[in-house]
Amino acid sequence: MIPMKIGNLYFPFTNSSLFMLLTIGLVLLLVHFATKNGGNLVPNAWQSLVELIYDFVLNLVNEQIGGLSGNVKQKFSPCISVTFTFLLFRNPQGMIPYSFTVTSHFIITLGLSFSIFIGITIVGSQRNGLHFFSISLPAGVPLPLAPFSVLLELIPYCFRALSSGIRLFANMMAGHSSVKILSGFARTMLCMNNIMYFIGDLGPLSIVFALTGLELGVAILQAYVFTISIRIHPNDAINLHQLLFSLILHNYN
Repeated sequence: MIPMKIGNLYFPFTNSSLFMLLTIGLVLLLVHFATKNGGNLVPNAWQSLVELIYDFVLNLVNEQIGGLSGNVKQKFSPCISVTFTFLLFRNPQGMIPYSFTVTSHFIITLGLSFSIFIGITIVGSQRNGLHFFSISLPAGVPLPLAPFSVLLELIPYCFRALSSGIRLFANMMAGHSSVKILSGFARTMLCMNNIMYFIGDLGPLSIVFALTGLELGVAILQAYVFTISIRIHPNDAINLHQLLFSLILHNYN
């Protein structure tokens, strides 16, 4: 950790900071290669990759968020695209020897999920005003049960951000830890000056190679899973329950 002082404030520059900056640099480098000629009618490999990521996220947004025009939906696309691209580049880098898996730290994944959750909630409250709180009151709930319903709806709504962060952290930590443990075991057997240990090491070594390929797929899959989980937030924040407080009061009376 390298402490950085700006005025009276200290900002520690850790391994997480370094590798997140490297990831951002790789993404910017990809965008540079894709757009350095202003874009081609016949896209090159870099441009095709960027367009593929953009179209993929845009389709996710259009499928999930209903009740809005295409232009309004596309306002959420940059946020989700940046998140997906960052995780898509960051997660597999943890498989490189002597690298660092940023998303295996709970504070990183929790900060990422909660920042997106809070931002989308603010957008939803600005768009709907006080009607935004009807998200915690499902349609058809009797008035005496409304306070309990509000509490029961708010808890899972807030826990979505927590569950997204925990899921990403747990999957990355578990997979990388398994690879590290088996790799250490295989290396120890290889260093033994015994032919039987060397022959017996073929089993753990093959498992390590298979698990490494599996974990690489999991790292890419977790970027998709995290994107799927956060794309639910805009739909719930923008498209509220159709039956609001006034209609419930009217039906109750």
